[in-house]
Amino acid sequence: MAAPHPDRAQRPANRLAGETSPYLLQHAHNPVDWWPWGPEALARARDLDRPIFLSIGYAACHWCHVMERESFEDEATAAFLNDHFVPIKVDREERPDLDQVYMAAVQAMTGGGGWPMSMFLTPDGRPFYGGTYFPPEPRHGLPSFRQVLDGVARAWREQRPELEASGSRLVASLAEQARQEAGGAMPGPELLDTAVAGIDRVFDAATGGWGGAPKFPQPMTIEFLLGRAAATGAPRPLAIARRALEALSRGGIHDQLGGGFHRYATDARWLVPHFEQMLYDNAQLARAYVHAAWLTGDAADREVAEGVLTYLRRELLLPDGALAASQDADTDGVEGATFTWTAAEIRELLGADAAAFEAAYDVTERGNWEGRTILQRVTARGRGADEAALARSWATLLAARARRPQPGRDDKALAAWNGLAIAAFADAGRSLDPGWLDVAVRAAEAILAGLYRDGRLRRSWKDGRATGEGVLEDYAFLADGLLALYEATFDERWFVIARALMDAVLEHFVDPDGGFFDTADDHERLVTRPKDVQDNATPSGGAMATHVLLRLAALTGEGRYRMAAERAIAPVAPLAARYPTAFAKWLSAIDLALSDIAEVAIVGDPAEPSTRELIAAATAGLHPARVVAVSPDPAASVVPLLAGRERVKGRPAAYVCRNFSCQLPVTDPDALVAQLRERGAAL
Repeated sequence: MAAPHPDRAQRPANRLAGETSPYLLQHAHNPVDWWPWGPEALARARDLDRPIFLSIGYAACHWCHVMERESFEDEATAAFLNDHFVPIKVDREERPDLDQVYMAAVQAMTGGGGWPMSMFLTPDGRPFYGGTYFPPEPRHGLPSFRQVLDGVARAWREQRPELEASGSRLVASLAEQARQEAGGAMPGPELLDTAVAGIDRVFDAATGGWGGAPKFPQPMTIEFLLGRAAATGAPRPLAIARRALEALSRGGIHDQLGGGFHRYATDARWLVPHFEQMLYDNAQLARAYVHAAWLTGDAADREVAEGVLTYLRRELLLPDGALAASQDADTDGVEGATFTWTAAEIRELLGADAAAFEAAYDVTERGNWEGRTILQRVTARGRGADEAALARSWATLLAARARRPQPGRDDKALAAWNGLAIAAFADAGRSLDPGWLDVAVRAAEAILAGLYRDGRLRRSWKDGRATGEGVLEDYAFLADGLLALYEATFDERWFVIARALMDAVLEHFVDPDGGFFDTADDHERLVTRPKDVQDNATPSGGAMATHVLLRLAALTGEGRYRMAAERAIAPVAPLAARYPTAFAKWLSAIDLALSDIAEVAIVGDPAEPSTRELIAAATAGLHPARVVAVSPDPAASVVPLLAGRERVKGRPAAYVCRNFSCQLPVTDPDALVAQLRERGAAL
């Protein structure tokens, strides 16, 4: 979080002081009479017959901090807000449903969006005017925030019927945009080839990514390409994915010392990051590098993956085992202050090793950003560089950096984002280092203990308090993480809860026209019920739910899981073909739906060497269209794929099945590999 305002502690606290969100608490001593979103705030707006000023942001948001310092800390601006509006402050990470509804409104009004979001609503929640950051004085074509407040207050007095009518039209338009046509046919495999070609067409091989500045990592696109490479052996999808991963790992967006990834690059070549670090970015990127290492065996991919996971464990791990949401972009109000260097600082710390480090990491007297240096790897690893000496230098600089002031941490734990992290740690523990499994297990236990009650999820956990109702991504991301943890440990409690979470999705989130709403049928009623099928910084909740349901169908044989997945895919498939980088998680789900999924049931104790050999044969490499279940006692197992399986002549045995129709069991790992190779189940 940003540094506290020097006078803040002297002011009386407002209503946000009772919240758990670090972002809301940051504003608890503003002179603005903030309300948290809730029935009391909405009733206040109705009682006073005033418009609502809704401000949505998050703790790691640089421009949110700027607008706070410039406007929300200003006594005159706060007084005007308090006299003419009901000001409501929302943490978008706690309430993604509100953020989604009103961000769609901002985008419809302005053609763009971002945070802080500044929205004006009627007392019943209809949006009629909005934008993002507004400066304290007019500049760059933007009116000042005070001009906006004056104009909206005057319009509310003098043109209220027009504002309310505009809000009603906008709400109707948003509802129509969220509606999907029911039905449609499942796509064929040609869609996947079309998508790969589309991704290739807009890929910038020179910079290793898609799009210009600002430039965002696209782990879902990379995962889809890795999956296609694994399924087909085609060289081009792998080449694109490898180039994207290499460019990310060498750029300034990758914290070359600490191992994590910053949120995005402000330039087109990955040098200058926006310095916030988010759990969801790092979890997805860690998993992508793990999967690349599975597919290629490349040590560089493994090194990056373990660096990201080390960052998460070092910086975001909470005492209870869950993972915190983010680290701020700012340190003491200065963006990137913790992470940049001068040549003099490097030389003082490294001495004789400085020259080699400077050459490898683009350290110059002039610097590469505002007179300082953002570290980026400009020489290839292993080509003439003394990697051992560079490693010593990393350790020295990282230790020195730890003595600097550090960016603030948003230490709430979100169910969805922890689900992404659990999946990454589980996959890494399964193949790279078993020690990562401990992190995954502790995170799963902490999230479930704090947020899972009677089959339903809450959204956020902090200081012993759960807040917010779980939305679709919470259920789907956590279920995905728990299934990954099951296949890494074969502890059936993770399978049981993952299945229960998806059963809750089918009960409370299904759209009768196909797919899934982002909020449950018993969630707070908003002006529209959100249903966002497009991937953003995280996968679409609907895409992840579809992907998990397909895996559950393979593990259980339950047709209802498969049917719900196919009904979700059909209406989205044309969009995925047309805009593949915006629907990459859907493409992975479609790939899985069109695959001949290999279902592997292994009977044996995972502690027994012969069983471990069979597990190793079944899980080696990257195989998205494969599920594996293991139990020493199938009769007692809750995983239907294991039902009726037996050891063979007292030896651990593996059954390779498709649609629950199985080949003869085998006890030899080579025979298992041979069966999996049949019909293209393994390359």
